[in-house]
Formats: sequence, C-alpha cells, structure tokens
Amino acid sequence: MVEYKVKVTTGDALFSGSSDYIYVTLIGTEGKSERTNLDNYGLDFMTRMVRTYTVTNPSSLGRLLLVKLEKEQYLFLPENEWFCSKVIVTTPEGDVILFPCYRWVSRGEVVELRGGKARKIFEDELPLLVDHRKKELAIHKKLFQWIVYAEGVPHINNATELSAVPSEVQFSFSKMSEFIYTKAISVKSNSYKNKGFFLNSSLLEYVSEHWKEDDFFGSQFLNGTNPNVIQRCTALPSNFPVTDKMVQPFLKDGSSLATEMKEGNIFLCDYKRLEGVPTRVVNGKPLSLTAALCLFYKNPEDKLLPIAIQLEQQPSQQNPIFLPSDSKHDWLLAKIYVRNADFSEFQISYHLLGTHLLAEAFTMATFRSLPVMHPLHKLLIPHFRYTLQINLLARKRLISPDGPLANGAMGLEGLKELLKRAHSEITYSSLCLPENIVARGLESIPNFYYREDGLKLWNIINSFVQGMVEHFYSSDSEVSRDSELQDWINEIFIHGFLGNKKSVKEVVKFITMIIFTVSAQHCALNMGQFDYGGWVPNNPLLLRKAPPTTKGRSSMNTILEVLPNIGTTVNNMASTWLLSKRYSDTIPLGTYPDQHFDEAVPMQMIKQFQAQLSYLSQSIIKRNATLTLPYNYLNPAEMENSVSI
Repeated sequence: MVEYKVKVTTGDALFSGSSDYIYVTLIGTEGKSERTNLDNYGLDFMTRMVRTYTVTNPSSLGRLLLVKLEKEQYLFLPENEWFCSKVIVTTPEGDVILFPCYRWVSRGEVVELRGGKARKIFEDELPLLVDHRKKELAIHKKLFQWIVYAEGVPHINNATELSAVPSEVQFSFSKMSEFIYTKAISVKSNSYKNKGFFLNSSLLEYVSEHWKEDDFFGSQFLNGTNPNVIQRCTALPSNFPVTDKMVQPFLKDGSSLATEMKEGNIFLCDYKRLEGVPTRVVNGKPLSLTAALCLFYKNPEDKLLPIAIQLEQQPSQQNPIFLPSDSKHDWLLAKIYVRNADFSEFQISYHLLGTHLLAEAFTMATFRSLPVMHPLHKLLIPHFRYTLQINLLARKRLISPDGPLANGAMGLEGLKELLKRAHSEITYSSLCLPENIVARGLESIPNFYYREDGLKLWNIINSFVQGMVEHFYSSDSEVSRDSELQDWINEIFIHGFLGNKKSVKEVVKFITMIIFTVSAQHCALNMGQFDYGGWVPNNPLLLRKAPPTTKGRSSMNTILEVLPNIGTTVNNMASTWLLSKRYSDTIPLGTYPDQHFDEAVPMQMIKQFQAQLSYLSQSIIKRNATLTLPYNYLNPAEMENSVSI
C-alpha cells in the first residue's frame, strides 16, 4: 500500500465551513483511488481550518492529474455550503501538487480540481485532461451567459437576481453584510438633521470652502474624479468663437490666444457628446443638461484657470460666452453648469462604461474561454473578484428606473443613449494610458498627478505582465496556436467592444490594459467621489433650471434655485459616500491571497511586482505630504485588485 497526504484548506470568510461529509478521489495516469471519507478526530472543514488526511492505494497512481471532491449530508443537518480554498497532495514519490479550488461546494455536487503547473491547451495531450478542459468550459458557458443590456452597449451577464449569480463569484458573507449595513447607515443618515454625518473628509471640507475658486475649479479636471475629458487645444472649435479681446485680460501681458496655444498653454473640455441626450421631465419641463465648452489657460505660475465658458454647442446671442470678468454670480453659475456636465460624463461614460461594464465583459470572457489551468486565467482571475455581483447590484439599485443615477438630469433612456454614444467612441488605444495621454496632448502639463502616478503604475503592471506572458509563451506562434486565448480575445471584442476590432497582436499590452482598467482606472474614478461630490454644488447630479441666456441677471438666489433641493442633495451625498467607502475585505493591487500559481518563476515575479508597487506607494505618500491637496487615488496600497464597489 502507498500513502497520499491530502491537505485541505477551508476558506477564511464567515460561514465557509461545513459539518457535512467530504469525500475525495485521487485520479492519476495509472488509475484512481477509492472514494475516501476525509475524517479526522474532532471537527473538520471549519472556517480557516487546515487539516491533513491520508488516502491509501494498493499502488502508485502515476502522475497525479485530478482531485475529485464530493459533499454529502451529515445526519439530519440542513445544507451548509463549504468553501474549499485549495487541496495540496503529497505523493508517495515526494511530489507536492497544488489543486486550487476557491469555490463553494454543495451537497450532491462533484467538483474535479485540476492540479500542477499552468498549461495551455496545446500542451495537454492526455485525453482525460483534454476532456476535463472542454467540460469545464462547457459548464462555464452555461453558468455565464451573455445578454444585451442596451443597443450599442457592452453585453452583460444574464443574471437578474443575486441568487442567479454563480456562487464562486458572489460576495463573501462579510462583504455582503458590510455592504447592506453601509447602505442602511447612509439611508438612516439621509435626513436634514444628520447632514453633518457626512462631513468626515478633510478633502471634502476643503472642497466646500474652495469650490467657487477658479484655481481649484481648474485643478479638478486634472486630479479630481474625472481626468478624462481635458485635452490640449491647438485650434479653437469653430462653434466656440472666443476672441483675443475676450480673454487677453486673463493671459500674461502682451500675449494672445494664438501664442498661448502654440506654446501649449491652452486646454479645452468639450462636452459635445451630451448634446441632445434625453433628460427627465419634472413638473412638465425637461431638466437641463448642457453640452458645455470650457477653455483653460495654464498661467506662468502653473495654475490651470478657466478663461471662457459656453454652455451650449451652437453659439448665438442666447448662448453667450461667460468670462471671469463677468459678475461673480454669472461666472459661478456658468462653472456650476460645467461641473454638472462633467459629472454626467464622468459617471456614465467613464466610470460606468469605461470601468464597470468593460470589467464585466473581461470577467465573462475569462470564465467562458479560459479554463482554470490556463496561465492567463490564473493571472487575471484575482482582478475580477466580485465584479459580476457589484454590477448586478448597480443595475438593480443605482441605474434602475428608481435609482439615483437614473434620477439625475438623465432618466434611464438618456443614460442608455449616452452609454451608446460613449461606447461608439471607445478605442483600444484610448484605454491604454500612455497612448491616451499623448492623444490628448497632456504629456507636459504640470501638477497632473493622475498622469504621473498612472504612467508609473502602467509601466509596473506592464513589466509584470510581460514577464508572465513571456514565461508561458516562448514565441508569437505559441500565441497563435492557443485557441483558448484567441477565443478569449474574440469574446471580449465581440461582446465588450461589439466587434470593433477582430484581433490583438500585442497580448502583453492588451492584458496590461485590462488589469490597469479594473484596478487603477477604476480606483482613480471611484474613490474620490465623496471627496469631490459630497459637496453637491461642486458636482451636482442635476440642475433644476435652464442655463442663463443673458448676462447680468444672476444672483445668489438664482444659484440656489438652480442647485438640487435638499432631499436630492442628501441623497446624492449618501450615494457617493456609499460608493467611495473602503470595505474591510478589500484586497489591494498585487496582493494574491488565493494561490493559483505553484511554479517558482511566477511566484518570484509576483514578489517583484509587489515590491515595485510598494516603492511607488511610498513615493506617492512622500509626494502627497508636500501637497495642499494630496492625490492618493492611484496609490497601490489603497487600490483594489478588481472592480468590486
């Protein structure tokens, strides 16, 4: 008789354990063991428990290929699912083989775990393993099915209720409990008396004190929640007739627009995508959503200042160009309309579409096309944690007909129209930060911490991915031979980008883009929502009156009539607080508590990746200590691995 030592690890989340019987069968090239009940003295399979068992067999099973787990009822106790983290088997020959699981196991279910090194499809020759690979993907294609959310928008998972989300991608009990508790706290605090509850952010306090100032207004378009719209202006749009006479008082002495544009000091935010987007009708009138244009000047002190604002796309006498020299109320009102336009683009085009919906497409394609033994599945799966469930919750609570985002300026119809417009303009290169920065002409604008930190982070991720990909793919021909990889890319472009591209040659850059999008880009857009949007006049979800058509008639009463009422304001504060909260089970970028790789080289690359991220984090903390407004949204230590909130 020979002995196999089977070490089983139960998950560390609440209620991961089970009192049921757990059986194991070991399958190798020379046969399989008897079905063995894993039972030691005392409790087995409790939360965080690691127990070792012995499985005997008359002779060696040869090369160990699979571990089969089964769960059956103990006495008359009700079902309690078991979360198995991993199984490690030590063979009689002395081999130690990892079998990752990281999923829930139910009664009557048979789970077959594949162990050993990551392998590509053309490296599997044994019929048993080829068949196992096919069966796994067939099961996942039934579990993870695409449906159309809206015309012209990335496709989504077909689950419409939480119970339909596969258990292996659901929130942990602690995450769900904390999420529900946080939501309840935000609702409870949604009262006029409790408005002070929210003012617990030093940055928010700064925003509430400085939101009217031009210097702060300009800085937000670089380092606020939405650094995605601003671009260098080399020629004024034909529909934005700003003249030298209008803006010369705000430029350095003797200069002109043409000179400053040539020197790279003029920048533009153009919200033309918002023109004609349907808005909600309130009290018989449609709410306003302006397709504004805002011109900025980087002055000799390196401050980015607004110098001209036009609130609609087509110039006319009823659509004046507002200037800093106008009355303070006219100028402040114009800036408020720009902030409302920016908030709408930010939440829908860049946050919802550019991170959440694309992350869902990446997640779905990975489960459907890459089996767990595929090296890219192992590399990417930590970056898709909780994404499907948080997106389902968003559709049910945030962008549902009664949700806060569908009750801003746009209703659900307008929201989907904007998603469609934004998606039609997404390109692969626009999602790759180095190319995006160059395309917008932002290589040299100073004090642009999103660019500085983001490019460093992009390079660190790219270096890590390059090492991993080159370790598993020795040549371009191996990439071409990997049919699962090609299917994965095709699914992303068919369902995520709706067929805009057919193939990707640069796998390293493509994977870098995915990891950057679901970690760094999402963090940069998500985590500052309460900091900058908790003071609602700075980031209003809606405005109650149409923009002014003439100058000189605005007052503070006008501004108060335009801004949301108190109920809407507190609702907006509660939503941004809920979405910006850091949860206790956050897993920072580069942290991999689940062990998917067992090979020495990938494990060493992960350590190097973590060291580089730690160095960047320390440099950001050091830099922030010198800033009045610290920028911490691309600090790896504060950044989650995945889109999970």
